[in-house]
Amino acid sequence: MAGPGSSSAIPVWLTEEDLNCIICQGLLTSPATLQCGHSFCCECLRRAWGARGTGVASHPWACPTCLEGAALPPKLRKNTLLQYLADKFSRAQNELEVGPERVPSPVQGPEHRPAQPRALSSGEDRGLTSLNLETSNTSEGRMGEILHDLEEIQKNLQENVTWKAAPEEQTQGIINPTFDLGSLSCILKVSEDCRTVTVSQFRQPYPWSQERFSTSQVLCSQALSSGRHYWEVDTKCCNNWAVGVASWGMSRDRMLGRTADSWCIEWKGTGQLSAWTMVKETVLGSDRPGVVGIWLDLEERKLAFYSVASQEKLLYECEMAASSPLHPAFWLYGLTPGNSLIINQVRV
Repeated sequence: MAGPGSSSAIPVWLTEEDLNCIICQGLLTSPATLQCGHSFCCECLRRAWGARGTGVASHPWACPTCLEGAALPPKLRKNTLLQYLADKFSRAQNELEVGPERVPSPVQGPEHRPAQPRALSSGEDRGLTSLNLETSNTSEGRMGEILHDLEEIQKNLQENVTWKAAPEEQTQGIINPTFDLGSLSCILKVSEDCRTVTVSQFRQPYPWSQERFSTSQVLCSQALSSGRHYWEVDTKCCNNWAVGVASWGMSRDRMLGRTADSWCIEWKGTGQLSAWTMVKETVLGSDRPGVVGIWLDLEERKLAFYSVASQEKLLYECEMAASSPLHPAFWLYGLTPGNSLIINQVRV
């Protein structure tokens, strides 16, 4: 151990990059860890997502490091372990620089961060050794405490913060489905961009087709046979609706969820939200979701419905077995003219 007055560097393995935010290049403050495993200051991450309006590299809620984008806004929660380690690192670093008598309190925000160390040449070690800090202002006993703290930080990082990239199977794919005009019921009409379906006041003169629903339902053109997919439906302008998925072979005179090859959640205007799977109803409650997020995992054979607001809320999740490709499916019942469902334009 170097004694008082020695100018030798402290042999510590920990590098500053282990506890730095790559956005602001400072020690992590109120750090949040994303699903991919990368960590950033909460405020830095919010600014990075909001600066362009569409997230990072045109990916909504993407990680600034690996650009993995989530389908829903991740919940940014403070990583208390990382904050503890960053604070402890900051205290130890400052004691080495200015001595134990003048150590400032732990940083509380980006505006209170100490200045960063000078840039390092390519030949220098990037740990605390690279700072070439003098120890003349620090007692030998206190030096031992600081080294112990730094070793504890390193141990915690190795044992608890050895982050791994999210497995490939967690990758989320956002799709922007469009309504299929061939399956569209004659009591419904769609917008020019095929993303809004509305109950018509009059029956529409669509040509007859065996693919057309006799009830007020419609499928989307996109056939989903593998992978993981997410889309959102705005239901606020419809009093009675059901949204979900169905095979193209679903009987055109049956109702969504009432067949073995269709799954959905359904809102009754009387104030009841239900899920329909395998021709069985499960009552979910009386809260109406304004926007429904639908997550279809064909690798794990799972289907989940979310209420999308300031924070997403899981409404229902089920396992499913489909032998043929599935299509986003919609049912507007009650037949009130003007009622509509909108497929939201979720950016990819």
